[in-house]
Amino acid sequence: MDFQRIFIFMGLAVTGYMLILAWQQDYGRSAPADSATFESAVSENRSAVPQETPAQVVSDVPDVDALRGAADAPSPALESITMRTIAINTDVLNVKIDLNGGDIVFASLPDYPANIEEPDNPLILIDPKNQYSAQSGLIGPDGLDKSGIRPQFTATRSVFRLRDSDDELQVRLSLAIPFDDRLIEKIYTFKRGDYLVDVRYEVQNIGLKPLEMAFFGQIKRDGRSPLFQVDNAMGLQPYLGIATRNVDERYSKIDLDDVQEAPYQLDFTGGYIAFLQHYFVGAWAPPQNEAARYYARSLQVAEDTSSDVYLLGYTAALTTIDTGGQQTFGGSFYIGPKDQTALAQIAEGLDLTVDYGFLWFIAQPLFVALTFIHEQVNNWGIAIILLTVLVKTLLYPLSAASFRSMAKMRKLQPEMVRLKERYGDDRQKFSQAMMEMYKKEGANPLGGCLPILLQMPVFLALYWTLMESVELRHAPFIFWIKDLSVMDPYFVLPILMGISMYLTQMMQPEPPDPVQAKVFKFMPIIFTVFFLWFPSGLVLYWLVNNILSVLQQLYVTRQLENAR
Repeated sequence: MDFQRIFIFMGLAVTGYMLILAWQQDYGRSAPADSATFESAVSENRSAVPQETPAQVVSDVPDVDALRGAADAPSPALESITMRTIAINTDVLNVKIDLNGGDIVFASLPDYPANIEEPDNPLILIDPKNQYSAQSGLIGPDGLDKSGIRPQFTATRSVFRLRDSDDELQVRLSLAIPFDDRLIEKIYTFKRGDYLVDVRYEVQNIGLKPLEMAFFGQIKRDGRSPLFQVDNAMGLQPYLGIATRNVDERYSKIDLDDVQEAPYQLDFTGGYIAFLQHYFVGAWAPPQNEAARYYARSLQVAEDTSSDVYLLGYTAALTTIDTGGQQTFGGSFYIGPKDQTALAQIAEGLDLTVDYGFLWFIAQPLFVALTFIHEQVNNWGIAIILLTVLVKTLLYPLSAASFRSMAKMRKLQPEMVRLKERYGDDRQKFSQAMMEMYKKEGANPLGGCLPILLQMPVFLALYWTLMESVELRHAPFIFWIKDLSVMDPYFVLPILMGISMYLTQMMQPEPPDPVQAKVFKFMPIIFTVFFLWFPSGLVLYWLVNNILSVLQQLYVTRQLENAR
């Protein structure tokens, strides 16, 4: 009868999974196939924004009063613009820049396909469908970007490509309508193999009076999940939100809900501000020796709060350019994968956006070890297996102590059954007799638990290492496992994991409480159901860990039997 229940339960789980897949196929959002759909995405996005009268429209450009700390600066709102873009293609980035304002309004990553089945379809990270853009400009008394008005730029051509012989590509934008008192160029610099974009303005004062202005860089995005990410209520939900550095912490999260309740603002020298999603990040960072005012705020554009737009970025200090003088303004914008090595070189703490949680000090060495093993075997699945073997080997002394304790407890199981029959429902006398038996035999009922508890931080740290590592995204293992970052399509690994957990459980002493014993028996089934939706890399780790536990326990038990 128990097996019938198990099969029914597993059948319901599989049926539920099929229903989720069908719903996603019929109603789930999908990413645009390529940049050819960019203009249609822009049109679709604009049609969803409520039309307002000119008096109601307020620019999303930071107000100059914010530079002086005014608390009553107006809340920003979306403005309607006419988009004309130029394209920039490097070996790792495909970018579109809107000449109205000179903002990055589109970015895709050729080395990271949106779908493993379509390797030539690059993942789109900055997308109009998410109202996502990287804005930058000059504000202040003499700045180019005013309330409701963005400067118009021109470029020498519509498409720029990084040639095979070049390591760097500069894209210069000139003002469509020149000023009489200044010469200004906005310059984007892209480097080979680099996701960091340098953004700067070169300003020369040719007028008769000083000019006062400041640089701002900000990200504008709504709060919806990325288009390429399939949300699953049964699976792990990655963090989607803002991160920055503050006085006390190199890495501090700012939830989108908190920004809706109250704007964020902090003055800091150096630092960064970023929008995080699973595996990827967009981040602005000023020159690390310069003071900046960081901010984050929300803008509701419709009654549906899920369409709220968030503005996060920084403004530099106001700078005066004397007559005949010149000045360079700017910052750096990163748009790409959470590469810890690259992020650490941009700003201190930015690499912590690869969030290993409170056990980061354990997870970081594990990631280094995992990367080293992968360099030797060139397969992330095998690297996970070997890392699990390494961790289990290092923790073997703790495991052996636990297994010895459990072996003693298992040896006492027949005596415990006799004590239960002897004392019946008198739990006090039963407990006293049981403790006397433990003392006489030198057994410790907690001896099997403490070593396992000491191992848990390592296991949890390894769990988050596998969860957060972009290197495992679309990483194949063997046969049907083509992507270690998503669930096993045929549930082979979760089922094997459940079997291995059942075998591990069978080798442990049964709890004296019958209710606990029943719950204990159902644990492999419950874990199997949960693991059906877990990334296969995590399930592989857990499966190998269980197998090694069974082998180690058999080895320790045989040692004890031979020692008699």
